[in-house]
Amino acid sequence: MKKLMMILSICLLSFLTACGGNDDAENGEKSIEKIIFADAGWDSIRFHNSIAQTIIENGYGYDTEVTSGSTAATVQGLRQGDINVYMELWTDNIKKVYNEAIDAGDIVKTSVNFDDNVQGLWVPTYVIEGDPERGIEPVAPDLKTVEDLKKYPEVFEDPDDPGKGRIVGAPSGWAVSKQLNTKMETYGLKETFNYFGPGSDAAIVSSLAAAYESGEPWVGYYWSPTWVTGLYDLTLLKEPEYNEETWEKNKGTEFPPNKVVVAVHKDMPEQAPEVVDFLKNYETSSKLTEEALNYMKKNDVKADEAAKWWMKKHEDIWTKWVPDDVAQKVKDAL
Repeated sequence: MKKLMMILSICLLSFLTACGGNDDAENGEKSIEKIIFADAGWDSIRFHNSIAQTIIENGYGYDTEVTSGSTAATVQGLRQGDINVYMELWTDNIKKVYNEAIDAGDIVKTSVNFDDNVQGLWVPTYVIEGDPERGIEPVAPDLKTVEDLKKYPEVFEDPDDPGKGRIVGAPSGWAVSKQLNTKMETYGLKETFNYFGPGSDAAIVSSLAAAYESGEPWVGYYWSPTWVTGLYDLTLLKEPEYNEETWEKNKGTEFPPNKVVVAVHKDMPEQAPEVVDFLKNYETSSKLTEEALNYMKKNDVKADEAAKWWMKKHEDIWTKWVPDDVAQKVKDAL
């Protein structure tokens, strides 16, 4: 009987240990085996994911993975814990949901990745000023603001509806698409313009590139930092200065200053505290981000290759985010 009780006790101890997995932080064991990142569909978030993944995999020994989806789906995944890390959360685009998630304690903001960004409706500068070298005459010389578009629907003619102009918006899965639709109503553009929601970021870029290369007029949504705004000579159409009350009422101002933050699921500080410490130090800028995106475009490489190039060039920046021993492991891997 004593032997039987001893065997049962050992089995019970083994079972409890198995239930706990390998999450004994006191013994330095990982409590999470794989860290999941969000990919909401644009190149800059993929670039920042790649930097963080390179550091986490080589410096801290965790496996990583990426889950793709719309803004709404990936933010919900972060709240539920299906996603662990969000490297580029544009907080003011999803202000209500973001604040709810923070207030509920579902997610934790670790740092501001960058906050020197802009977004809105852009036109190629030659539309306003012309381009003598390309033999392009200005077709909308008085176009300065979004509201001024009302003067020029024929310039930005919708090929599927020749009586109206076309504004290229954002994919329907992006939070900003709804805001752009509201702006069109606020600025009185619905009567003379159609809002065209492309299927992806790539579709916006393809539309712009085709127009730009042929010297044709184009107006549509984009943001900076991107390789697009770095490569093409574009002009951001002006809107009234940001005012919170007006913005909340009808979006009739410029986009609010957007803190693009790094956020993690609420359990991450306990599951991988050393990784969270690293993410608390993660900080770049629009210029630094755009530099990598330009490299991606000019060299036709993906985000992971651009991240390696950027990390080799800016070793002085990212090595300050992590302890020396971690930095050395990552440098050896690079």
